[in-house]
Amino acid sequence: MQDQVGNPGTARTTVEAVRAEPRANVLIIGAGINGIATFRDLALQGVNVTLIERNDFCSGASAASSHMIHGGIRYLENGEFRLVQESVQERNSLIKIAPHYVKPLPTTVPIFSTFSGMVSAPMRFLTHKQGKPKERGAALIKMGLIMYDSFSRDGGSVPRHRFLGKKKTLAELPQLNQGLKYTATYFDASMHDPERLALDVMHDGLAAGDHARAVNYVEAVGSTEAGAITLRDRVTGEEFDFTADVVVNTSGPWTDLTNGAFGTPTTYMGGTKGSHIVLENDELLAATGGREIFFEHNDGRIVLIYPLKGKVMVGTTDINADPREAAVCTEEEVDYFFDLVKHVFPKISVDRSQIIYRFSGIRPLPGHGDTQPGFVSRDYRIVETAVGKTPLLSLVGGKWTTFRALAEHLSGDVLKVLGVERKVSTAGMAIGGGKDYPRDDAARARWVSANRGLVSDKRADALLERYGTRAAALIAQLPADEHMLATAPDYSAEELTILATEERVVTLLDVIQRRTSLAFTGRSSHAVLVEVAEAIASSLGWDTEATEREIARAAEYLSWAHGITDSRAGGKTPVSA
Repeated sequence: MQDQVGNPGTARTTVEAVRAEPRANVLIIGAGINGIATFRDLALQGVNVTLIERNDFCSGASAASSHMIHGGIRYLENGEFRLVQESVQERNSLIKIAPHYVKPLPTTVPIFSTFSGMVSAPMRFLTHKQGKPKERGAALIKMGLIMYDSFSRDGGSVPRHRFLGKKKTLAELPQLNQGLKYTATYFDASMHDPERLALDVMHDGLAAGDHARAVNYVEAVGSTEAGAITLRDRVTGEEFDFTADVVVNTSGPWTDLTNGAFGTPTTYMGGTKGSHIVLENDELLAATGGREIFFEHNDGRIVLIYPLKGKVMVGTTDINADPREAAVCTEEEVDYFFDLVKHVFPKISVDRSQIIYRFSGIRPLPGHGDTQPGFVSRDYRIVETAVGKTPLLSLVGGKWTTFRALAEHLSGDVLKVLGVERKVSTAGMAIGGGKDYPRDDAARARWVSANRGLVSDKRADALLERYGTRAAALIAQLPADEHMLATAPDYSAEELTILATEERVVTLLDVIQRRTSLAFTGRSSHAVLVEVAEAIASSLGWDTEATEREIARAAEYLSWAHGITDSRAGGKTPVSA
């Protein structure tokens, strides 16, 4: 992979400011959700903090999630009660503090036996031996769900579970496998726009004041004997040294590689690859009944079929992976997904022509030796070492659901090193556009009426759905005669320009994949790339040559990510990744 990406434009003033003042109390390396949340927490304490990310914000492991905020019912079998309790509590909290992006999600588990797993599961719990995967039956799942519900004691953020027999189940979901005996339906939560939620968390940190700075496409490439961190701007190729009182490594599955670059090699991580596909299949979408279908495949993996944005997402795999290799969804994984869809919905046909998007990432799991990936703990720990004389805190593990609590823990450790008292807790604090978000139709209508600006009620309502109450500031900048895109008429050129200038966009893929849902919903054709690029080019200072280069890079990367052979990529990750 080449080091330089993007095109020097007019939106790089933050990087220039960091280069001009290369000093902070805390330097956070890695802007996945945990790094971003830790940045927010420290910024709210008034700490001078700088966050850097080698690629775009929320573009690594955090962008490859299953779009769920969940308690992790299956972790009960591993005896991880603390993690499950924290996860359920944080899930319930996020439904309240980020209601624009986190919403209750009914989840149905097809069950094909009554007592299977009643011996093997307790033995795994008591002896920590994995054994051969064995299907979990109704009795075991019922016990787990009773315990799972017991962790939700905050007034019913989500309903409790229910069990149905075969007849009632098939009356509700007639396309399910006729061989099932029961279904269990419980609630977790959907997270329909992970990247936008992460951006909201980051904006909260930036809003705390000039003491909080965040830059993308800047990587940590080494250190000095005195403990300064050498940074490289991946857009210009320039390097400079940055000093901090504390360095925090939240680079996820790349944590060991980051520490190795500092001359402090570690072997903390043992990530696994998880892939997903997104299907355009109306029959499958209807068959889900608006629920996530969540179940155990015959190899012991937990997999899901998930209606999202009018499409169906299918995932996920759990395969040992090398973080030095780019993650891509393989044809073998696609075959695996088709097999599991057939197992659950045997009458519905799926094929490769229906795939509109694929994505894959590496989970930031701890090293786990011979342990099967599905049994590796999803909990986290914080390890303190040093770069020279500078304290270095490395995060090992962590998941989307617990990002707020994890960040409070990690920032608390940083505050202790700095000798600074905590000023505020983020518990219960609204995130971004979740602040004052209308909770019912009447409140929503009032918000639209008060914040519609020059656009129609329908357009204002759509933007409220997309950005939460942060839409008000965007709407105030929109003209009455918006130029809606011909290739994606739910977005306008003016809206994309605002995103490009206010959300630190550097590349076209930043917009296609992370500032919008265009890629996820299968709208990343060459025509879309051209129209979006032309809409944002002027605001980013791209001339004709730079614009064409961005279009080519985006097309090359998206072709590679979809497994399409492209001689220009040479079988390797293209430069835009």
